[in-house]
Amino acid sequence: MERKFMALGFIWWVVVVHPLCLISANMEGDALHSLRTNLQDPNNVLQSWDPTLVNPCTWFHVTCNNDNSVIRVDLGNAALSGQLVPQLGQLKNLQYLELYSNNITGPIPSDLGNLTNLVSLDLYLNHFTGPIPDSLGKLSKLRFLRLNNNSLSGPIPMSLTNITALQVLDLSNNHLSGVVPDNGSFSLFTPISFANNMDLCGPVTGHPCPGSPPFSPPPPFVPPPPISAPGGNGATGAIAGGVAAGAALLFAAPAIAFAWWRRRKPQEFFFDVPAEEDPEVHLGQLKRFSLRELQVATDSFSNKNILGRGGFGKVYKGRLADGSLVAVKRLKEERTPGGELQFQTEVEMISMAVHRNLLRLRGFCMTPTERLLVYPYMANGSVASCLRERPPYQEPLDWPTRKRVALGSARGLSYLHDHCDPKIIHRDVKAANILLDEEFEAVVGDFGLAKLMDYKDTHVTTAVRGTIGHIAPEYLSTGKSSEKTDVFGYGIMLLELITGQRAFDLARLANDDDVMLLDWVC
Repeated sequence: MERKFMALGFIWWVVVVHPLCLISANMEGDALHSLRTNLQDPNNVLQSWDPTLVNPCTWFHVTCNNDNSVIRVDLGNAALSGQLVPQLGQLKNLQYLELYSNNITGPIPSDLGNLTNLVSLDLYLNHFTGPIPDSLGKLSKLRFLRLNNNSLSGPIPMSLTNITALQVLDLSNNHLSGVVPDNGSFSLFTPISFANNMDLCGPVTGHPCPGSPPFSPPPPFVPPPPISAPGGNGATGAIAGGVAAGAALLFAAPAIAFAWWRRRKPQEFFFDVPAEEDPEVHLGQLKRFSLRELQVATDSFSNKNILGRGGFGKVYKGRLADGSLVAVKRLKEERTPGGELQFQTEVEMISMAVHRNLLRLRGFCMTPTERLLVYPYMANGSVASCLRERPPYQEPLDWPTRKRVALGSARGLSYLHDHCDPKIIHRDVKAANILLDEEFEAVVGDFGLAKLMDYKDTHVTTAVRGTIGHIAPEYLSTGKSSEKTDVFGYGIMLLELITGQRAFDLARLANDDDVMLLDWVC
C-alpha cells in the first residue's frame, strides 16, 4: 500500500506539479527577458539572462526561493538605461526589486501594484517621470519605498497611506506637488521624506496649502471654577481661584507656544542637558528613549535578559510599553569630556544607513552616565549562534540559506561602503554580527559602533577595533582601516559559514590543529 501511494505521489509530481513549476519559471523568465530587451546594458551585467535557459534562477542578479520562484532582482548601480516594462507585474512572488542608481527613464509601470509580496521597492537615483502609480497602495507588505532623486510629478497618492507595514519612505528630490497626507502610515514620517519637491504642502511640511487656514495654536486652557471648601468663604475662594488661574496661564503660556511651534515644525533637533531626565524626542524615525523606559523594558538590565556580550558592551532583550520586542545595547562607559555632541552626531549618522540587510537603529538613550542603543529584536539570533549554539531539535542552516546569508551580508556591507556619505567601515565583520530576521535574511549589525566608541575613548579613529581571528593583518599593524578591512573580515565570516568553525578556537590545539581558522583551512 505504501509503495502504491509513493507511486501515485510521483505521478502527481510528474504530471501536475512539475509542469506548473516549469510554467511559472517560463512566465517569470519571459517577464525578465522583456525587461532585458527594453534596457541598454553597456557593462553586460545582463549577459547571463539567456532566454534559452528555462529557469531564470540560473541568471546572475536573480534570486529564487526553494520553489524556483523569483524573489529578488538586484540591478542596483548597474549603469542601465531604458524603460521598465509592465511584464514585471507577473513576478508574483517578488519581494525585492532593486533598480537604484541607474539611468532608467519613463514612467513607473502601474503593474508593479500586482507585486503583492513586495517588501522593498528601490528606484531612487534614476530619471523616472510621470506620477507615482496609485496602484502601489495595494502593496500591503511593503516596508521600504524609495523613489527619491527622480523627476516624478503630480500628487502623492492617498492610497500609499494604507500600507501599514511601511517603515522607510523617501520621495525627496522630485517634482511632486499637492497635499502631503498626514494620516495612516504617513503619520510616522517627517519633512525629510518629502524635501526638495516642487510644491508640496500640508502640516507635515510646515507650509499651509492655498485656500486652507494657516496653522494656529490651540486655544488657551480655561480652568474649571474653583470648588469652595465646606463652610469656607466663597468670596475668598473665588479670589484665590482667580489668582491661581492667572498664575497657571502665566506659566502655561510658554509651554503652549512651544507645543504650537513643535506642531508647526515637526522636524526636531535636541541637545543634551546634564542632570535632567531625557525627554522623549524624535529625530526623523529615530526615538530618544528615557533611561527609565529602558530600565522597565529590560527589568532593570537583569542578567536573565542578556542576549550577548561583545567588545562594545552587553545586549539585553527588552519589551517596550507598546509590547514590541527590542535589543538594547548598553555601551561600555569610557567617556571623555565633551563627547555627548559627538555621540549624538554618530548616532544620527548610523540611523541614516537604511537597507534591508542592515540592522535598523530604532532609538537611543543618552544621559550623563549611560549610552544605550535600541534595535529591533531578531528572533533567529546570529549566524554564529545558528552554526554553533543551536539546540538539538533545531535543524542546521541548509546550503541555500547559507548562500542567502553570504549574499545578503555582502549587500549590506556594499551599502555601507558605496552609498553612505561619509562611508562607514564596520571593522568587526564576523558571524556573530550577522543577524537573521524572521525570513532568515542576513542583517548586518554593529556597524558604525567602532567609530562611535573611538570618539568616546580618544577622539581619534585609528584605534584597532575587532575580534581575534577576524582582524586584517594590515589593520592590526598600522591601525588604519578601510573597505579592505571589512573584505578580510567578510572572507573569514564565509569560512565560518562554510565550516561551522570559530575564527579563533584554542580547543583545536587538542588535535594539534591551528587555532586560527584561516590557518586551519589552509
